[in-house]
Amino acid sequence: MADDTGKVAIVTGASSGIGAETAVLLAEAGYHLALLARRADRLDQVALRIADEVPDAPGSVIALPTDVTDPQAITRAGEAVLERFGRVDALVNCAGNAPLLPIDKITPEIYRDTIDANLGATVLLTATLWPTFKKQRAAVVVNVSSMSSIDPFPGFAMYAAAKIGVNMFTQCTATEGAKLGIQAVAIAPGAVETPMLRQNFSEKVLPREATLDPVEIAEVIRDCILGRRDFKPGETIVVDGK
Repeated sequence: MADDTGKVAIVTGASSGIGAETAVLLAEAGYHLALLARRADRLDQVALRIADEVPDAPGSVIALPTDVTDPQAITRAGEAVLERFGRVDALVNCAGNAPLLPIDKITPEIYRDTIDANLGATVLLTATLWPTFKKQRAAVVVNVSSMSSIDPFPGFAMYAAAKIGVNMFTQCTATEGAKLGIQAVAIAPGAVETPMLRQNFSEKVLPREATLDPVEIAEVIRDCILGRRDFKPGETIVVDGK
């Protein structure tokens, strides 16, 4: 049965880092939440954290283990959220991966996985929810991009290419959504202290003091959703800590 009380947000990549912190902040803001990521155990940990840190949150939280590189899984997840809540007011596309390797080491598998995780999931989940957004005449889509889409670090060719696609899709979303009450913005962080960052860089190479706290990015996402931060339609907001 659909739950028609309160606003609903979907957060992908919600099992850690920016996604997890965004989920906590949106719970504090009273949103019902659908958390998407591959690892069911980590999603459950985030749900428990929300219950512990935001005990008075009026919204409910559901965890949907989802392989965001699987187009059918993404579509099913979007449909499951609509069946559960009946609406979606905010979509945060935060899932992604960032293989660090030279161009001559890019394989068809790495190409496909990187595009699907960073760009494909963003496109397909937005498309799945679009009819609902149109019916509601209101929604905010926040896509997490990267500074790599603006100033790519050597070895991030695939990641940068996928994220520049995210930036352009954000512009397209804003353009098509302008007359429908649908807003879209991208956030391009610099180096953020996340498990994904540490898969590629040790603290010796990139010290913690040189990285951003995931909460800093989550706060920008929350403020865009709540209307506390102005942005141009389809804008890519750079957050590099400088």
